[in-house]
Amino acid sequence: MHSLRSRSPLLPAAALAVAVLVSGCGGQSTTASTASASPAAATAAASPSPALTITDPWIKTGGKGMTAAFGTLVNNTDAELTVVSGTSPLSPTVELHEVVDSGGKMVMRPKKGGFVVPAHGSHQLAPGGDHIMLMGVTGKVEPGAEVPFTLTLADGSTLQFTAIGKDFAGGKENYQPGEGKH
Repeated sequence: MHSLRSRSPLLPAAALAVAVLVSGCGGQSTTASTASASPAAATAAASPSPALTITDPWIKTGGKGMTAAFGTLVNNTDAELTVVSGTSPLSPTVELHEVVDSGGKMVMRPKKGGFVVPAHGSHQLAPGGDHIMLMGVTGKVEPGAEVPFTLTLADGSTLQFTAIGKDFAGGKENYQPGEGKH
């Protein structure tokens, strides 16, 4: 479980490890609240009404170049929330993308306005649809790898979470240069 809070550096590796252990390895659910960024934040983030959560965050395995992260964003508030950007130490360039039909061809492009998560609703990030795109990936993503992310919302708050590396070969998605339009 990770915190939704004002802009700040990524959690230290030790705090991330504690948070991942607390949230479990399998069907990981990561929550957001206004807790501080300390190992105790994992406990504080379990508050009854976190604003934003991400369930089952994962990242496609692969080498250097491009890859993408997925999961389901869940809004637990009475107002819509908008994710406007993302960062990860794995990549200097992280963009919010969508896949759309353009003249009978499926193409990836930046998602104008970001990901809007309706009040008390969810927004799925999935292969062939909306996703978090990483370009210029600086290392190989192995199965089981733990990759930290920070998503920034329109109000300036952030959601920190860890995506788990998973092999995925379906749907002809290939997040590599020269494969489709950006």
